[in-house]
Amino acid sequence: MKAEIISVGTELLLGHTINTDAAHVARELSALGVDLLHVHVVGDNAGRLEAVLREALTRSDLVITTGGLGPTDDDLTKETVARVAGAPLEEDADSLERLKEYFGSRPMGANQRKQAFLPRGAVAFPNAVGTAPGCAVPAGDGKFVLLLPGPPSELLPMLRTGVTPFLRRYTHGAIASFMVRTFGIGEGAAAMRIKDLTDGANPTAATYATEGEMFVRVTAKADDPAAAEALAAPLVEAVRERLGDVVYGVNVAGLESVVLPELIRRGLTLTTAESCTGGLLAKRITDRPGASAVFGTGLVTYANEAKTRLLGVPEDMLRAHGAVSPEVARCMAENARTRYNSDFGLGITGIAGPDGGTPEKPVGLVYIALSAVDGVRLRVMRPQGRYLGRDWTRNRAASHALDLLRRYLFGLPMNPD
Repeated sequence: MKAEIISVGTELLLGHTINTDAAHVARELSALGVDLLHVHVVGDNAGRLEAVLREALTRSDLVITTGGLGPTDDDLTKETVARVAGAPLEEDADSLERLKEYFGSRPMGANQRKQAFLPRGAVAFPNAVGTAPGCAVPAGDGKFVLLLPGPPSELLPMLRTGVTPFLRRYTHGAIASFMVRTFGIGEGAAAMRIKDLTDGANPTAATYATEGEMFVRVTAKADDPAAAEALAAPLVEAVRERLGDVVYGVNVAGLESVVLPELIRRGLTLTTAESCTGGLLAKRITDRPGASAVFGTGLVTYANEAKTRLLGVPEDMLRAHGAVSPEVARCMAENARTRYNSDFGLGITGIAGPDGGTPEKPVGLVYIALSAVDGVRLRVMRPQGRYLGRDWTRNRAASHALDLLRRYLFGLPMNPD
């Protein structure tokens, strides 16, 4: 089955809203073994939407629209699809009943009630969160147009409970996809290491760069999910072996999703002391459920006075070496651990930019230290080439801190080879 996605909304074209809907739908289609050919973004314009929709139906079996199903005048998706499919809108009794339940004793205007009208012959997908139902509309020659709401909070439950069961009746095969996540290697270097592994047709392997990291996606297609996973597994292991200890996980969200569970499993605690990252490291840790079991204190000691008062960094050390120095990073990490009774302390100090650098200490220079009972390890993040911005520098520094701790926990070399 071949598919296309049409995301509807002028706010997407203007950049006011990021189009996460297409990514959510694409992942669902991939898991079902559906080949996605194109993704379109169309503003709130019925004429342009109709043109894109008609063109998509000439080459694809399935077209999925997101957005434009609400009660306002610019919600035109349903009317446009009905016109293209030659299926007039009719009131759906079940959808109307759900709307009445949603509003309860509150008045429901005509604009709200219009959401219960669906193209004739459509299969409704109930909306568990909002008001606008989705639906699957027959479009002739065995083709379908699926209409889904735009807000991700409404889209995601509908994908799971409505769209996936519906499409399973028509799809054959499955796709398994594995993301081999790395930290400490560039995309070019990784591509060279696995060059001969990227030539296959099924399964396939390809490198991708993200903000401060890169990953290898391994994908396989087979008759069912279990067979697809079995087909991909040897290639996943081959990629892991080639890349070595820069691989920190497969299908994981980030370094914190590897480090935190290991701390919890071993009952080890952590305190962070941050300067240039401004609490970003602590945020990434506490974004993970269960962080309170091992993480009790995160300090943002941006000013020198705070470094002295909260962490006991000596004033003469700050005068002699400056806040951005190996000595201060080590002291921050060690005192974070000992003063706050933790098994580990992580300290970060640097120059995130865009100003504040000197020839001796340029913008982008960051010192990251890890303190454990058997000593302090230091990593230096030096600027390389073009300055990539304050956010990139801060995120990269936080990742270096997490990678240092990961390597210590799993007995790996403390720096990438």
